[in-house]
Amino acid sequence: MVDVRVGVLGPMVATVDGQPVDLGGTRQRAVLAVLLLARQRLVPVDRIIDLVWADTKAPALTTLYGYVKQLRRALDPGRTAGPHGELLARQGPGYVLRLATENVDAEVFAGRVALGVRALRQDDPADALHLLDEALAQWRGEPYAEFAGYAFVQPEVTRLTGLRLDAVEERYAALLALGEHAAVVGDLAGHAAEYPFRERGHELYALALYRAGRQREALDALRAARAVFADELGLDPGPALRHLESAVLRQDPELAGPTGTAAVTGPAPTAPERTRNLPFEVNRLLDRPGERAAVDRMLGQHRLITLTGPGGVGKTTLALQVARSRPDADGPWLVELAGLGAPELLVETIGAALGLPAVATLEQLAAVLGVRELLLVLDNCEHLVAPVGTAVATLLARCGGLRVLATSREPLRVAGEAVFEVPVLSDEQAAELFDQRAAAVTPDWAPGPGDREKIHTICAELDRLPLAIELAAAHCQVLSVEQIAGGLDDRFALLADGPTGVPDRHRSLVDAVDWSYHLLDAAQQRVFRWLSVFGGGFDLAAAGAVVGGPALAPVAALVRKSLVMVEPGTDPRRFRLLETLRQYGRSRLDPAELAAAQAAHRDWVLRYAEDAERQVRGPESGVVLAGLAQRQAEIRLAFTSALAAGDGRYALRLGGALAMYWYRTGQIVEGTGWLQAAFAAAPDAEPGVRARALLGVGGLAYLAGDPATAGRAMREAVDAAREAGDAMTGALALAYRALFGAAAGATALPDAIADAGSAVELARQVGAPAIEAEALSAVGMLRRIAGQVDRARVDLAESVQVARRCGHGFVESSSSWLAMKVALDLADPAGALATGLSILDLLERDSDVTSWLVIVHTAAAALAGLGRPEDGAALLAAVERHGSRYGFVPDLMDPVDTPRQVATVREALTGDQWATARQRGWQLSRDEVNALLRAHAPWPGGPAGRTVD
Repeated sequence: MVDVRVGVLGPMVATVDGQPVDLGGTRQRAVLAVLLLARQRLVPVDRIIDLVWADTKAPALTTLYGYVKQLRRALDPGRTAGPHGELLARQGPGYVLRLATENVDAEVFAGRVALGVRALRQDDPADALHLLDEALAQWRGEPYAEFAGYAFVQPEVTRLTGLRLDAVEERYAALLALGEHAAVVGDLAGHAAEYPFRERGHELYALALYRAGRQREALDALRAARAVFADELGLDPGPALRHLESAVLRQDPELAGPTGTAAVTGPAPTAPERTRNLPFEVNRLLDRPGERAAVDRMLGQHRLITLTGPGGVGKTTLALQVARSRPDADGPWLVELAGLGAPELLVETIGAALGLPAVATLEQLAAVLGVRELLLVLDNCEHLVAPVGTAVATLLARCGGLRVLATSREPLRVAGEAVFEVPVLSDEQAAELFDQRAAAVTPDWAPGPGDREKIHTICAELDRLPLAIELAAAHCQVLSVEQIAGGLDDRFALLADGPTGVPDRHRSLVDAVDWSYHLLDAAQQRVFRWLSVFGGGFDLAAAGAVVGGPALAPVAALVRKSLVMVEPGTDPRRFRLLETLRQYGRSRLDPAELAAAQAAHRDWVLRYAEDAERQVRGPESGVVLAGLAQRQAEIRLAFTSALAAGDGRYALRLGGALAMYWYRTGQIVEGTGWLQAAFAAAPDAEPGVRARALLGVGGLAYLAGDPATAGRAMREAVDAAREAGDAMTGALALAYRALFGAAAGATALPDAIADAGSAVELARQVGAPAIEAEALSAVGMLRRIAGQVDRARVDLAESVQVARRCGHGFVESSSSWLAMKVALDLADPAGALATGLSILDLLERDSDVTSWLVIVHTAAAALAGLGRPEDGAALLAAVERHGSRYGFVPDLMDPVDTPRQVATVREALTGDQWATARQRGWQLSRDEVNALLRAHAPWPGGPAGRTVD
């Protein structure tokens, strides 16, 4: 295996087995720089291009591929192809450079500095000096020297340059600890003059002067530093300088210590003066009083609160608002962890934020904080969950007055932790934030006519995430609200230019999600990507079916990391992705993986729908219909992806499985549209598939008032079912062919009654009581049309009994409706009303729409017959209003009886009475309609509770 080393502390160089290699031109080297800075994480191809060619037009992809090929040839000449054998490997949508940290000089430098600082804090200045010299020896010049014009390297250049100054100062500290104050005092004078705003340099210079017996000069140096900070920055010196000045004035004997921490910085670290380091507000922040009060209450009850939620939801803002509102005399103290990539420097980072630069271990930090009462705000912990959790657990156990408020995209999972999931904004808060940010970029901005509704739509489309809304509103400087709304189809391109001076992960929407995505392991990333094919919520069974394995562990991990949301109150639990996260996940799927994920999603939808079809004619039909309604978004996606893939047969199978669902919920337009598209895509599908889909076409056409189309579809369904040998589908099709053919005048009534009777016998032969009940209902309806009212009443009663025994609530209600009409034929309005009232609870249990509409319509005529035409007119208006939502028009579905029922009501009222009653009925909800009906039960003098039995 070759030994590859890369140097960036100066012009970029590389060696393979000790021999220099040619890395090509500046752009090719910049590609390598991007991969180095990712530190063995995948970088998508589009991200590489955006960073390397930020100053010019993006090249063809072949240019990038060529650079990668040349880099592979230079760095990995003996590479082994495959996902784990390559140094520079293609992985999913991008590339990853698998170069160990010890093979990059910048990482070696940073590691040596950390070890040197630790040795110094552990009273080993000689080892510290050796390590720091090794670290500084790595430097050959300015980091990434040839990339001065590339913005993406500047944060790393700043970090490395600052770390080098830290190393230089800690080296001086080691020399002081070794008694070399006379030798370094001149160098420290120059260092303090060159870097006047670095307190550490002034501190060491003053200490060297004091050790050299020059106390007055030491005090002069400290006072000069104080003047620089006051005049140039408007600040007082930090706690370390103030402490040193006081110690020099006292001639504290510990300042003269020959070794150890005390010899370097004076006495052991002590608590600084009580203060805080929270940043001042730059923008007026949207207040979230409810969430702020809730977190404040939790802080009164728990010592560790973690604010969780997806990127951009406002965790940091809320934490700062809570912290600023607290009256603590000591703090609160903010520790920003987003830029910390080395877990071993966590304690030093916390110490530095608290003004305790000499603290190097958890034990030291706990000893200093042990007697203090303060709130520590740890911001952005998600990439350091384990080390932060360990540190927090230790500090809370040792420091009784400490409280911790952490922000993280996943909980720390520490004993005693209370988690507050930061919610997205309310509609009103989201619109207010949009207005604030729009006015900030365009002071005279005001929403135009119609903009207010569009703003609410934009905020909803962006999941009411504060970061996304702020980025969108900033475009009001150049775009109209309507243009912003139209650009959300490609939200990651639109929301990609945030303000400077904020963390990189908050400069664009894609960066905010990237931060979370790259914290996942490969298996979790795959599950997240595949879950993005869901259009709405899903349960664990659905997730497992799509991702192809047990889903509890990966979904739970994604929930903890705030990439998947839990839908509260659901049982079994349901989950969902925010639309922004869903689109991001979808963008991470390459075409082949997207096709595979969509195919798995379609398979699950079809299995679910066909299982529901088997139960929809049974006692659980209400639950089945509700489950299908809950999965409407997935059903639509499955149809769309199947038709896009040219799989019309799948669409026909799915349409056939959903036929009864569409019929009972009145989804005439939607069901008809999908079935028409499916037949167009698969005109030659096998007869069994066609037969079940044709049942759906015929039923929906009947509801739409088109008996000719309904009859034709059922005739074709009968033929297709016979060809396929499907007796159950054939029995259903035969019953409805008889019914719809008679309604259209295409079949003589005696023939139709005979066909429906044959359907009853066929259903009995195959042992299908639910279909038998439907066929008996058709017989009863046809006999009534033929004027055989008494025989119709018997057939309908038998239909109800069979339906009730097998739990087929739809037929029980349909036959009861027909029995209501028979009762009206026999001048028995009280009996008709009693039958309708007896079936209301069943209709509500099953959430049946169409049966409820026709029963209410018929009950209106019954009420008119009982002397209450005003209530009847109100019910007719309610049916018209509720039916219009589904494309259901009673006159078209039932063209004979509907006009008679309307006439019965209308003729009993004056014009004003009719209008007034209809106006009242138009306002009634479904519950109010049911209440109005129940107010008439039992009817005085009528047969209370009477049914068709």
